[in-house]
Amino acid sequence: MSNEPITLTAGDAEATVLPGNGGRIGGLRVGGTELLRQGERYGCFPMVPWCGRIRDGRFSDGAVVHQMPLNSPPHAIHGTARDAAWRTARVTADEAVITYDLVDPWPYPGRVTQVVALAEDALTLSMSVETYESSFPAQIGWHPWFNRTLDGTGVEIAFDPAWQEERGDDHLPTGNRVEPKPGPWDDCFGMPDGVDVTLTWPGRLELRVTSREQWAVVYDEQEAAVCVEPQTGPPNGLNTLPRLVTPLEPLEATATWAWRRL
Repeated sequence: MSNEPITLTAGDAEATVLPGNGGRIGGLRVGGTELLRQGERYGCFPMVPWCGRIRDGRFSDGAVVHQMPLNSPPHAIHGTARDAAWRTARVTADEAVITYDLVDPWPYPGRVTQVVALAEDALTLSMSVETYESSFPAQIGWHPWFNRTLDGTGVEIAFDPAWQEERGDDHLPTGNRVEPKPGPWDDCFGMPDGVDVTLTWPGRLELRVTSREQWAVVYDEQEAAVCVEPQTGPPNGLNTLPRLVTPLEPLEATATWAWRRL
């Protein structure tokens, strides 16, 4: 199938999936109100096969050191799949399945499958990385850009993490866990019981981001948008907390955005 834009509908909710632009969600409209920042690099993109920054673009797999392109010098950031065209595998009125085959510069063969499922009151994103050859470390995550204001109403962010990863001057975790600090944030938080962050536009909408994963980066330093990014490990996690993809065990993750009108 092609990689043309896909429109999903459920009730008065409508989502646009852009396989040809990094497998991202290009838009999510509820009752005609757009929740995601618009633009070629925005919406919500999948972070795979890693999330956030890799220090100096290098990660080790055993004794082998791999170098990724420094697309956010001096680091490599957010994986390779967001810069690639995905393929459409299956589409219904309210669900799309798209795939991406890992290729150079990523050094291992593998396939990423993303399922985007829309309901009247929620969007569920699922992703898996699988291989039939060499095992390799990987991460999965999503990077949504939620509009800071809806119809002139500013967003409030509420969450209760167990800890905050101390951030060094290089924007990477130092390895120390500290008490959560007030924003603004460009920080990774630990939530052992699963990611649970609520965005509220008072009098307009409440949106809850949940995931069984235990890590989320919250970024609210931009005027136009805020980001709540569930992921399978912290930034630089390919080096500090690798999750292995093996021929017998894919890496899988799911995140849900559930909303209600206020």
